[in-house]
Formats: sequence, C-alpha cells, structure tokens
Amino acid sequence: MADLVLLTGISGFLGGHVALDLLEAGYHVRGSVRDLRKADKVRQTLARHGADVTRLEFVALDLLSDGGWAEAMAGVRYLQHTASPFVTTMPRDRMELIRPAVEGTERALEAALAANVERVVLTSSMAAIAYGHPTSQRDFTARDWTELGGRDITAYTESKTRAERRAWEIVDAAGRHDLLVTVNPSAILGPLLDDDPGTSAALVGRLLNGSVPAAPRIAFGVVDVRDVAALHVAAMTDPEAAGHRLPISVDTLTLMEMSRTLAKAIPERRGKLPRFEMPNWMVRLYAIFDGDVRSNLNELGVYKRLDATEARTVLGRPLLSADDAVIASARSLLAENLV
Repeated sequence: MADLVLLTGISGFLGGHVALDLLEAGYHVRGSVRDLRKADKVRQTLARHGADVTRLEFVALDLLSDGGWAEAMAGVRYLQHTASPFVTTMPRDRMELIRPAVEGTERALEAALAANVERVVLTSSMAAIAYGHPTSQRDFTARDWTELGGRDITAYTESKTRAERRAWEIVDAAGRHDLLVTVNPSAILGPLLDDDPGTSAALVGRLLNGSVPAAPRIAFGVVDVRDVAALHVAAMTDPEAAGHRLPISVDTLTLMEMSRTLAKAIPERRGKLPRFEMPNWMVRLYAIFDGDVRSNLNELGVYKRLDATEARTVLGRPLLSADDAVIASARSLLAENLV
C-alpha cells in the first residue's frame, strides 16, 4: 500500500502543485481544506492536470480549531504543512495573519508528534530569514533569522517568523529536531492550476492589466512553484534534509525587469506594461491610494538574495529560471481570462 501523506492547504497554489508531485510519485494523499465543499473542485483540477485521483482523499481542518487533527493524522507517514495565510495588503489587525499561522503550526506539529510521523515538511518563507536586519542587501542563508524588531517587519513577515520558530521549538522540546524540514521560498510564481490567481501571480496580473503605470523600484526574489513543490517532496525522504532549513530562490528581479521579460514574451501586452521606473517620492505618494504598494514601501531600493545551495542539492537538478516562472504565471493568467 502506498505511503499516506497529509497535505494541509491542498487547495492553495503551492499545495496543489505539491499534491500533483506526490500523486505522480505514487503516494496516497489526504488533503485538508477548511470546507469540504472545495474538495470536488480540487479533485477535478488535479485530474485535469494528469493526477491519479483514486489515491486522493479529503479532510476538513481549520488552523484555528483543534477539531479533526488527530483523526486526520491517522495512518499518516509524512506531513506536508503548506497551509498558512498570505496577503500583500497588510491587515489593520496583525493577529489576523499571526494567529492562524502560529496556531495552525502548533496544531499540525503536535498532532504529527502524537501520531509519530516520520517527517514533517513545513512551508516557511524568505520572510522568516531576510527581514529586520540593519544590512539588507546581501545573500541570506539558512543561518539567518528575521529580526522582529526591525523597521521593515510587516504582519506577514512576523507571522512566518513566529510560526517557523514555534515549529522548531516544538520539535526540539520533544527531542525530535530531525523530524522537521522547513522550506523557505522567495516569491513563488509559475503556472496556475485553476482560475484562482493567488497572491503572487496577482502581482504579475497587475503588470499585465495596466494598473501599474510605472514600476516602483522594488525587487523580489523569485522561484518557480514547480521547483518549490518538488523540493517539498524530495525533502520528505532525503536523509540529508532532516532538521534543516532550505531557503530557495533562483534570482531577484525588479518589477521593471519583470516587465521587460513580459514585453518580450507576450508582445501583445506591451502597451499595458510599465515602461519606466517611478521615483521613490512618487511611489510614496501613489501608496496613499494603493494598499499593496503601501505595504511594500520598506522594500524600495532593497535587493535581497537567498543562498539556495542546499535546496539545489536536495532537489538534485538545476532550478528553473526566474524569467520562466514570470512568463508561466502570465500565460496562465491570460489562459484563465484573469487579466
């Protein structure tokens, strides 16, 4: 019988790709959703992309509720915990992001320990590594942790940092450090599986639809969702990954560089794409009217990079290019009529 994997957040952008890779590798997948009414759509989406959904089942789990976690973990060999809230416009109440991220991680790790699973792979983020530091324009590694007292800390970076730190605290208190692997990606782009653009791809959509008249001087680390998903699956069984953090990013691109890439790949959209960079003073003025921009003002002129050496080793192949990820997002958005 195939090994059973509990995958939280299966209806998400990354979760769907992890499910595809797990099913292709022959695992039985138990996917969690907050509402079981989502299950049919997820099943149909994965089947449309070639998955054998006869090895797929669903459970209802809520990051903020104890109900169902013990039952969901029954018979599970591996846990993939990808579920966590993600937004680009920060909420007024920071706890809207922090509480579900931290409490969901606690519930997932404690249930996994009680069930004596073999490995937990937790989706963390570059947000738990590269923020709050006095010098931000450098290569960040798995040894770095976001400093929550820094000036560029948003509710999202705090939520990811607190959730990952809590995960390590739980496994270390149990004497099971090697139970856990965390994957710390930069901004995840790449092909969509359905008509939900998610958060990261929505940024590409804004470039394509003309709603960004000029590009703020903001840069993002970029990685393809297909590589992040494959790393989650590889880290689940690689003995060298046990007890490690795995930062993963292939390149850092400014919004203007993304726009130039899209103009070459999709010339029919050239007229909608920003053609010049916006001065910082203008960005600050524009941010008064745009919540996404306002939430990223601390990123102006900052160029962060991740050292993905260990992730590449675990993955065992080169990473897809950042341009490929950007273009794949754009083509998916157009194919799904989301632009």
